[in-house]
Amino acid sequence: MNKKTIKRMNKFKRELSIRILTRFILTVIAFYIFTFIFLILFLNIKRRWIWYGNEFLYPIYRYLADYILIVVGLIYIFEFIVIFLYYWKKTLGYLENIIQATENIYDSKDELIQLPSELAEVENQMNQIKINVEKNRRIAKEAEQRKNDLIVYLAHDLKTPLTSVIGYLTLLKDEREISEELQEKYLSIALKKSERLESLINEFFEITRFNLSNLTLELSRINLTRMLEQITFEFQPMFTEKNLECKLLATPDIMMRCDVDKLQRVFDNLLRNAINYSFEDDIIEIIATQDDRETKIKFLNHGNTIPKEKLDRIFEQFYRLDTSRGTNSGGSGLGLAIAKEIVELHNGSIKVDSKDEIIEFEVIIPIL
Repeated sequence: MNKKTIKRMNKFKRELSIRILTRFILTVIAFYIFTFIFLILFLNIKRRWIWYGNEFLYPIYRYLADYILIVVGLIYIFEFIVIFLYYWKKTLGYLENIIQATENIYDSKDELIQLPSELAEVENQMNQIKINVEKNRRIAKEAEQRKNDLIVYLAHDLKTPLTSVIGYLTLLKDEREISEELQEKYLSIALKKSERLESLINEFFEITRFNLSNLTLELSRINLTRMLEQITFEFQPMFTEKNLECKLLATPDIMMRCDVDKLQRVFDNLLRNAINYSFEDDIIEIIATQDDRETKIKFLNHGNTIPKEKLDRIFEQFYRLDTSRGTNSGGSGLGLAIAKEIVELHNGSIKVDSKDEIIEFEVIIPIL
């Protein structure tokens, strides 16, 4: 349970305790008043009624008349004990109901928890917890299934480039009379497949690092503009491959405090994503601005509009926009999930929007 839920539960426990105590006191007072009225009636009867000593009830009357205060005191004590035991049993019944309901929170049945009307708020809280537990269980199961599927896919994908590399290298070894042009072609294909193989292996390590390590920040002051210039320069070969142009629109010398390596990883992931899902012969824009409160970095590219249902899940672990295994554009589905975690560690936010064939990622990091 989160802090808000615990606070509400504690508040309800206090209210329920006060409610039970109030009812107990009111019940005791009511019975005491009833006993007092009975005593008044008895005294009136004693004063007005003439007893001759031979009546059937006379011994009882005589005994009550002689020990009236003791009798009334005993009645009050008896009433108090009975009422106390009644409410004690009722409270224990509430506790037993809550214990049984608590055991039902984590079962897989769809039935909602039902408690007495006095525990309506506890019932609502427990049903909300049960719904959240079931939702988290389902999300964890889906994430585990996606992870397992991903590992199976990656393992299968490793065979394809490896088979190609072995095949072309075998041709180069066995065929001595191959022309230089054909040798260059085979070597180029083998190199490309080797790079793809390296990328897939790196994805396995990425999955392991993401699951086994907790990200922590090592803050330093950097020149964001220079950093973005360096990143765009390093991506020139990938821009050339799709005939893309990258425009960096940033004021000179934007200074900020951040974890350089981790933030560079965020920008690498976003720029790689922009390249993979951009139309060929087009423009990618990186826009960086800063004010007194925050720094904003936007990555814009032109590509197929991403449906809303995919946008809602784009930062999930192991979620891939392109689920086809025959493409080289899809990664492990961890890049954007890790980017989101790094940005949030900087107390920032990251969001995505896609419409009219424009995909825009915006990173906002407050001034630290």
